[in-house]
Amino acid sequence: MPRAATALSPSLSFSPSRSRSSSASPPSRPSPSFSSPVPRAADSDRRRTSASVVLRSVLEHGPVARSTIARVTGLSPASVTDYCARFARLGLIREAEPPRQSKGSGRPHVPLDLDDARFVVAGVHVAVPYTTVALLDLRGQVLAERQVKHDSVDPARVLARAGDETAALLAGAPGCRPLGVGFAAGGWVDRETGTVVEHPLLGWREVPVREVIGARTGLPVHVDGHARALVDAEQLFGRARGSRSVLHLFVGNMVDAAFATNDEVHHGPRSQAGAIAHLPLPGGTEPCDCGRTGCLQAELSERTLCRRARAAGVDAGVNPKHVVDAAADGDPVAVRLLVERARMVGRAAGLLLDVLNPETVVVTEIGIMSRKDCLAALHEAVGPDRAAAVGPTSFPDSVLATAGGAVALNVLYRDPLGATTEVSA
Repeated sequence: MPRAATALSPSLSFSPSRSRSSSASPPSRPSPSFSSPVPRAADSDRRRTSASVVLRSVLEHGPVARSTIARVTGLSPASVTDYCARFARLGLIREAEPPRQSKGSGRPHVPLDLDDARFVVAGVHVAVPYTTVALLDLRGQVLAERQVKHDSVDPARVLARAGDETAALLAGAPGCRPLGVGFAAGGWVDRETGTVVEHPLLGWREVPVREVIGARTGLPVHVDGHARALVDAEQLFGRARGSRSVLHLFVGNMVDAAFATNDEVHHGPRSQAGAIAHLPLPGGTEPCDCGRTGCLQAELSERTLCRRARAAGVDAGVNPKHVVDAAADGDPVAVRLLVERARMVGRAAGLLLDVLNPETVVVTEIGIMSRKDCLAALHEAVGPDRAAAVGPTSFPDSVLATAGGAVALNVLYRDPLGATTEVSA
């Protein structure tokens, strides 16, 4: 799903929901003839409920027969039939087509698919200059989004506007039922308490996001860091589906990382994992507020990119999209700055590869998402032996909207019965 850059239009935009369709023919022997990235229910290290693996199998393989779901998940046909019936009553799945008349005896197989027209989730992502508010369907497709520039970074003001914009988007989609709100941001975000513990660039400390947005919208609110949220999105809907280990490197004004193994994102005590802003970057020269030189965030921040661009005569202002636009117009200085930054991002990815050795590395960075020369520079920096494992985000056109929505969608796919019960209660 190609999408174009992180800078989003301030106006409201709608795009039609798109569905994928794939089918898997039953094998002639008891063992299935294909593998699935959806974990089997018997895998103890996956810690997934039976309901979760059934719904994720429909997401992955739909339209799909119940018998195929049973083979893929390892659940009994009776259990699969029971969960599918419950999901159908809730409106999460539907029959993909009417039963076909069969000349033989027996009950016809009716394929099932997600019902992606009934439910939505709202997504809120707070960046330094603006907040992105969006609606997403059950496939992670962005249906509508708005960008709201900050007139103040006071958290009460920012979150109140986010809540109001969420309500406005939902009012514009009266046929859709909201399952909840997902919130994502950089910095230190504690998902258990629903709190932004510290966001140094915004000056936020101990901000009760779940409480404030929940009071504003009346919906369940789920909170996480944006790098972790995007790992979840990649595993559910993107290029990391099926990967046994995934590293996500987010390079914006904030620089964060997240790591997942066996479909579980590592959070650490009070969700502090992924704090890489002050790791030293080899060859770095940028002074950092911490008193050292060459920290990842100081070197790679979009603020640093824009400042360097202005100093070199590129009319960048404070928006990195202007640097990308200048490069697209043929400005050699803008091209050089973006390629150099992509190469430094590659060095940072190489450091994390050395430590964690993930199967898949996903990078969210504006130049790498937009330009082939930046992607080539990233691959050159990580080295030819590892370049194939490293690539850009699957959601370049609306990565921030996807980050917010993915927090709520991950809750749904991990506990579909609990998530829908919470809304119905």
